[in-house]
Amino acid sequence: MAPAGIVPDPRAAAFFDVDNTVMQGASIFHLARGMYARRFLRTPDILRFAWQQAYFRLAGLEHADHLEHARTSALSFIRGHSVTELTRIAEDIFEEVMATKIWPGTRAVAQLHLDQGERVWLVTAAPVEVARLIARRLGLTGALGTVAEQRDGVYTGQLVGELLHGPAKAEAVRALAEREELELKRCAAYSDSANDIPMLSLVGRPCAVNPDARLREHARLAGWQVREFRTGRRAASLGVKTAASTGAMVGGMAAGVALRRRSRSPR
Repeated sequence: MAPAGIVPDPRAAAFFDVDNTVMQGASIFHLARGMYARRFLRTPDILRFAWQQAYFRLAGLEHADHLEHARTSALSFIRGHSVTELTRIAEDIFEEVMATKIWPGTRAVAQLHLDQGERVWLVTAAPVEVARLIARRLGLTGALGTVAEQRDGVYTGQLVGELLHGPAKAEAVRALAEREELELKRCAAYSDSANDIPMLSLVGRPCAVNPDARLREHARLAGWQVREFRTGRRAASLGVKTAASTGAMVGGMAAGVALRRRSRSPR
């Protein structure tokens, strides 16, 4: 509900990407790490997942094989788990990890839209159950996410439709706008990634948040608004360090596993 004196615009809304836009890092990776800590994943599983996510982040989705890697890694670790189980674990992981990863600046922008009487949706490639949890915890209207197939309440490891990424996000937003009778030229959209240019191009108020190099350049040429919520030195060096940091993430996890094994072995 909009504050007193604010006249809501029923045809306007805002759409937010999640990973590195609303939340620092990848929500699905935070979830996978939390499942690993609870022994729902084995060490080889989490290391393989970390490498696939790092590769996907660096390579993008320009080729069909990259998309297949993304589909496989996004679904492999929830196969065989129940929807109830995943939802319960995700609730705990949000409290333990995700809540501290929310960018305060992006959250403030989302709240501003709510205060103006506009609806706010998250739009992410993460499982829709996780997306809805984040939206609910942040007090947002709702969320669109990748839909994983389930049978008798258990995930099969297959998708219903496509991974909600790139052009698929734009199509999902377009369908939502039609269903909710929104006028896209009155709407806003926020993302950090050039992969979301199709979604950003749909709306009248696109904004690049913590943008990667390609999106920053596109925003400059298109005259889009840019918001930077990372600290100065970190933001300036992020593009140079992306490959090194993702490699270090995987390497660090492998080293940690090796150290734990060494500490547990008899001397």
